[in-house]
Parts: sequence; C-alpha cells; structure tokens
Amino acid sequence: MIEHKSVSLADQVFEHLETDILSGKYGRGELLTESRLSAELGVSRTPIREALRRLEQEHIIEESPKGSVVIGISEKDLADIFVVREQLECLVASLAAENHTEEQLSELKEALELQEFYLEKQDADHIKIMDNQFHKTLYKLSGSMTFYDILVPLHKKVQKYRRASLESKSRANASVEEHRRIYEAIAAGDSKLAAKYAKEHVNNAYNHIIGKD
Repeated sequence: MIEHKSVSLADQVFEHLETDILSGKYGRGELLTESRLSAELGVSRTPIREALRRLEQEHIIEESPKGSVVIGISEKDLADIFVVREQLECLVASLAAENHTEEQLSELKEALELQEFYLEKQDADHIKIMDNQFHKTLYKLSGSMTFYDILVPLHKKVQKYRRASLESKSRANASVEEHRRIYEAIAAGDSKLAAKYAKEHVNNAYNHIIGKD
C-alpha cells in the first residue's frame, strides 16, 4: 500500500515499483498490468501509468501488447554498469579530493561513521542506506552534477546485487574499510590515492558479486 505524502503519488509509485523490480520482487519476464498494480498498491491507474512510462524510459521494463514486461538488470547490464562506475568513480574521487568543502567532508564522514555504527549492529538494511548516502555524498564532492546524475542511478540499479553483497559480513566489513580509505585520502587532499582506492572499491564490489573474490 502506498502512503500519501508530500511527494507526488506518481513519484511514490515509481520509487516503489523501481525498488521492487531491482530487488527482484518482480522477476525478469514477469508481466505487470495497470489493473494488477492498481490493486496491489491501492492507487488509481493514472499514477501507475505515469510510473510505468518512467520505468520504460529507464529500460527497466518494456511494453508489450499484454502489458509491461519486466527487464530488470541482466548480467551484461551489471558488467557494463561497473565498467562505467570504475572509470567515473576514480575521477569523482580525485575531484572530491581537490574540490571538497569542509562542510561536504563532514557529511561524507558522517555517512561513513553511521555505516560503521550499523556494521557493528549487523543491520544490513541500514548499512545499505548509509552505503547509498556515502556514494551520493562522494559524487557531490566532485563538484560535477553531471557525474552525480550519471552515477546515482547506476548505483541504484545494482541494488539487488549490492544487498546480497552487503549482507555478507566479510564483504560488508571490507566495503566499509574501503570507504574509510577513500574518505581519508580525500580528507588529505590526495587525489591520486583517492582515485586508486575508489577503483579498488568498485572492482572489489564487482568481483564479490560475480563470485571472484
């Protein structure tokens, strides 16, 4: 059931469906119709229609004569996403080391420390939330909204895989430690080291997901 908040209903429906698709609730090839989703979410077809249109633009679903078919994220999509992330996150981390303000650095530190706190509690849901926050803040520190707008959706699209990864205690520990190294390099203003650690972090995340670590 969708709760009515200040955010538009169409936005709420979009976020809800996107999360359900990327987390695997709706499997690849599954048919989603306006009537089915309207009944499941307890909203009219109008916001459902708008949300489905946006999901199609994101290439997460595709239209068919019978309704919307779930595409989700394939293994090739995943590989391509990590290729892009590896290249851009190195650059973002380098720029963050050069361009950050003290206020922004404090925000990055807070996201890191909260992730460390939830790691001790073994709270996978909140670790994931703070992982998202760390990366979003890192992207902002680069000073490039273009890179931010590219990377945030890509980071979100691998949600299904990242959740499984972060639920692994060993990988969660390693991921937070990698974030710590990135943060410290940025705080020190060392752009080369920040880029190096960012590259290692992205590669380690991908290798864990595909079972190579």
